[in-house]
Amino acid sequence: MSTKIYVGNLPYSVTHSILESNFAEFGSVSSAKVMMDRETGRSKGFGFVEMASAEFAEAAIKGLHGMSVDGRSINVNLARPREEGRGPGGAGTDGFKASNRADVGYGNGGFGGGRY
Repeated sequence: MSTKIYVGNLPYSVTHSILESNFAEFGSVSSAKVMMDRETGRSKGFGFVEMASAEFAEAAIKGLHGMSVDGRSINVNLARPREEGRGPGGAGTDGFKASNRADVGYGNGGFGGGRY
């Protein structure tokens, strides 16, 4: 079973192939993808790597987390599963809400909804 790894704080110069080659030192890489902005085509500064086994993933995390790449300290950890029910722009299944707190919003205690 493959294990997905999140890689954050990547320099914009890092490509899919560079990401894959860096992780290949720790074991078999199933896939490596740098997330790109649709409009500009530029890297978003993070990506995902899928390793062939949990042992390879753990070795890569231990070996690469905090490593300096082009002057940036990269974050490497297990990817969390995607949250269900999230729509574009942060809207959940119940639509857009500024907050789930009852005391936040207009008309709830002064300007900006703070407690006064």
